[in-house]
Amino acid sequence: MAGAPPEGEFGAAASVESEGRGHGGQLLLKASDEAVTFMSSVEPAELLKCVFPDSLVTVSESGRSLGRFSVTVEFAFRFQQTCVLLHAQSQGAIDNSPCGTTVTAYLTTNLELLEEDYYEYVKLEGHSLEKRCHMVQCDGQMVIDNVTTVGEEVTKKSVSYPMSVLEGLVTEGSLLVLMRLVALRRKVPENMTFISFDQGFDMFHSTFSELGVTQMDVGGETVEVYGIERAVHSVEDRPTAWHFHFLDDGHLASRQQVASPVTMRLLQMPSQQEKGFEKIPLDWEADMQMRSKFLDRKEELKADNASYLRKHPEVRALISDFLQFLLLRKPDDVFRFARDYFLPFASHCPPESNLKSSSL
Repeated sequence: MAGAPPEGEFGAAASVESEGRGHGGQLLLKASDEAVTFMSSVEPAELLKCVFPDSLVTVSESGRSLGRFSVTVEFAFRFQQTCVLLHAQSQGAIDNSPCGTTVTAYLTTNLELLEEDYYEYVKLEGHSLEKRCHMVQCDGQMVIDNVTTVGEEVTKKSVSYPMSVLEGLVTEGSLLVLMRLVALRRKVPENMTFISFDQGFDMFHSTFSELGVTQMDVGGETVEVYGIERAVHSVEDRPTAWHFHFLDDGHLASRQQVASPVTMRLLQMPSQQEKGFEKIPLDWEADMQMRSKFLDRKEELKADNASYLRKHPEVRALISDFLQFLLLRKPDDVFRFARDYFLPFASHCPPESNLKSSSL
């Protein structure tokens, strides 16, 4: 995915003390007024049109399937407010080495990031590479924790930025929702310049521009798609661009990094995927056969779960210890507390088990 989480040389935790300079003395960048205005202008009715799943296939120039990409957007309740929940996942292989990325983000209705988890892995022969980045708003700061694991070596880094300098921030999670909104409006305002973080925790500019309307083959049908270019202007590297094309209803039809031989493509029109699946109201309590199957399955699951707990008494002990510690500390952020509590146990699990548990 574009816009990978922070990584690189690791050291002690850092923070931004002033609004003029970032960590290491880097000059803080600002988003354009047009970009900030766009985010603040988002209406609930527009967000409702963005609540749907997308599923694409990653293909090579020759048409060979390399993996899959999926994203879902829905409403949720988090941090005592209604927010947008995005979950995106890509899976594939690089030179026959399994790899994947998972992003889960909670956003305000104006696309301000509340919390985001980014997980990336590559399984190489003999060892694996994992990157985890967690971003969350806390006491007026955006706190970023990054953990990179290469084989048995684990490196960590943490920084924080005051929210006052992050107007117009676009992350991997908010980007996907933002692109849907732009596509539904069918217009990219001039001077759409956002800010993002590079792999060293520094800011860079990210700009949007319009590619216009073109035609594309989707499932044997020629359809019109609306194109948007996103360009990343890193301080150290040359600009990198991605092209996105969307259907009229906001569904993503294709996504490609410019000059890359790999493309994510929609293989079938959404309406065709849903065709023939009519929703039939079910009253399982009135249907004796269905009720009987439900009760049998319920008892089967209860017996299976009880058997597993008898074989693994450490499960009850682990949960009991966690709950006692939780009630003793009574943290405001239960999710962060749980993550920090169970993180040390990850080192006791084989890499393959960690990867499977992280996939959704």
